[in-house]
Amino acid sequence: MKLRMNMISVRRLFVLAAFSMVSAFVHAQDNNFYIFLCFGQSNMEGNAKFESQDTSVDTRFQVMEAVDCAGLGRDKGQWYTAVPPLCRCSTGLTPSDYFGKTMVKNLPANIRVGVINVSVGGCKIELFDKDLCKDYVTTAPSWMLNMIKEYDGSPYERMVAIARQAQKDGVIKGILLHQGESNTGDTTWTNKVKHVYDNLITDLKLNKDSVPLLAGELVSAAQGGKCASMNAIINKLPQTIPNSYIISSEGCTAIKDGLHFDAAGYRELGARYAARMLSLLGYHTSKSGLSIATNKSSN
Repeated sequence: MKLRMNMISVRRLFVLAAFSMVSAFVHAQDNNFYIFLCFGQSNMEGNAKFESQDTSVDTRFQVMEAVDCAGLGRDKGQWYTAVPPLCRCSTGLTPSDYFGKTMVKNLPANIRVGVINVSVGGCKIELFDKDLCKDYVTTAPSWMLNMIKEYDGSPYERMVAIARQAQKDGVIKGILLHQGESNTGDTTWTNKVKHVYDNLITDLKLNKDSVPLLAGELVSAAQGGKCASMNAIINKLPQTIPNSYIISSEGCTAIKDGLHFDAAGYRELGARYAARMLSLLGYHTSKSGLSIATNKSSN
């Protein structure tokens, strides 16, 4: 009888061990799931209305929700096929849409791409500085407060929390930034961005040499950009962050307010972010050979 009980106990241990191994396998980090953090103000948040052409998305391109969106059937911290909106529940088309679309069109079929987009229209870079955020919020305009509130008062802390969740599933390969309109003329902007970047690297235990920062230019002067003068400062970022790269906005079309790109501009700008990232990942595709996931028709 005692021997039989011992045998039953051993069998139970084997079953439990097997279950643990299966569970670990199911939740194991996938090195072929490339994750990218996206943050900034309204152009990264998404100002243009997306169209039917924008909602056809390869399931290999996914978004992890940073807020709860009951109307979309999406929960914070869960992965979904990256059908816009990618930032919050009612935002528009962003560079991150066509960044991801272009990435999966040019990467091997076994590689997936995931984005996390935490952005707040009209904000200064200081909102993403975890040491300055609380003070910044006390002076933020009233129309911005509800957006900040969706991130429990700290977009940076929300981005880190969601990114940590995502790291259980894949590997963070890069960071995309589009911000600067609200800091136009601020010559210390590059140092402020470096502080945010350094915090992300530390808080997420990343290697700065293998996680580049891609920063996009604002609407160009040729497109009537009201903050185009800021591009000269943005272009100095690689002097402060060696592993950073500037994405040109030349030729990316914009709307008449001189601040925001139109849908076609977002598609082109997103594809340019992707072209640079693909090159950094070792996929040296020529401009003519790059499979751009854009359509020249626009809003």
